[in-house]
Amino acid sequence: MYSSLKRFFRFRRIAIISALLFLAGTAIIIASVGSKTSLAMAARQTPPMLLIDAGHGGLDGGAVSSDGVKESGVNLAIAQKLHDLCRFLGEACMLTRSGEALDYPPEAKTVREKKLWDQNRRIAQVNATENALLISIHQNLYPDPRPSGTQVFYAGTEGSQAFAELTHENLRCHLCPENRRVAVPAKDTIFLLRSIHCPAILVECGFLSNPAEADKLTSAEYQTELAAILCVSYLQFISPLS
Repeated sequence: MYSSLKRFFRFRRIAIISALLFLAGTAIIIASVGSKTSLAMAARQTPPMLLIDAGHGGLDGGAVSSDGVKESGVNLAIAQKLHDLCRFLGEACMLTRSGEALDYPPEAKTVREKKLWDQNRRIAQVNATENALLISIHQNLYPDPRPSGTQVFYAGTEGSQAFAELTHENLRCHLCPENRRVAVPAKDTIFLLRSIHCPAILVECGFLSNPAEADKLTSAEYQTELAAILCVSYLQFISPLS
């Protein structure tokens, strides 16, 4: 009973913090985003469905920090918080994975085959979803431990660039104002973004190779801030502004 109550109040605290961040973020950001945030989404006849993709998972741990933290777990924690917040606010959303383990089919025998199966599974899920938007969550890694901050990449689909620019600016403004990066097109090597048909962005939330930033990225509070800003950006993008 005690553990259940503890989990309840912890979730409630996270939800309240997220909602407050959402309200504060909207009040601060909304004046600067302009009408481009709605783009083609404003004309859609049915509500959009947000696909939240926690990058990597299963046998693919992604980047690893100097103290052994795997990217896949950080991605999943942020994705789950974004999913909880969107549901708390009544938004339709789905996760492309809900845990670290993946149920690979028996015909996928090698690591390469299993990774390819997983990528194709995610692509099929996104492309089969009506009025989908995709946020793929990742962490960065660099040989030099000094770089830090966020970076947003966008697919070649309609609306993706505007979605990325809005999200990047919100993250920069509220988390890392010294960040001089800009939203950029995704490289062809990012198989997921080149294969889907909906507006889609990939968010590198920070650098696991930077020890100070890695500490923040593994913090529940910072993960909640990231999720809240991503939620703000999504809501601004899908909502026409007067």
